[in-house]
Amino acid sequence: MSDSRPALLDQAQDFAQQPVGLRWRTQRRSVTEFELMSFVTTCGFNESLFMDAEVARELGFAGRVIPGALTLSLAEGLVLASGALSGTGMAFLGGNIEVKAPVFVGDTLEVWVEVTAARLTARGDRGVVTTRNEVRNQRGELVLLFTPSRMIKLRAA
Repeated sequence: MSDSRPALLDQAQDFAQQPVGLRWRTQRRSVTEFELMSFVTTCGFNESLFMDAEVARELGFAGRVIPGALTLSLAEGLVLASGALSGTGMAFLGGNIEVKAPVFVGDTLEVWVEVTAARLTARGDRGVVTTRNEVRNQRGELVLLFTPSRMIKLRAA
């Protein structure tokens, strides 16, 4: 994906509106201490790295570290909140996840999305769209990369 920040997208995109090469970005959001603690206690991520600021500091981190699973969840939330899949997304089919850099409490995240594959299914009323989703912090640094494939409706013309 290009290093230039793509345009904001805030409307539903059916299969026909998601050709290979389409690029867009989500809104931004900052990660809070409350979200970190809610996530790690609810999901059982009771590691000292996430629960104890001193342990994080002793391990060389500059702040409270966010688990990669929370970063992924927040990124998916940003994609869904964009409205791009509203009424058109049918199923999350899978994907790969790569954590590229730490995320800290107070970081601001956004997702840059690029369609990398799109094919109609045999039924012809839906397609499978794969995207490269780059989660970037407030400095534009890549912190997480995930490549979801989704079933998307094909709207009738």
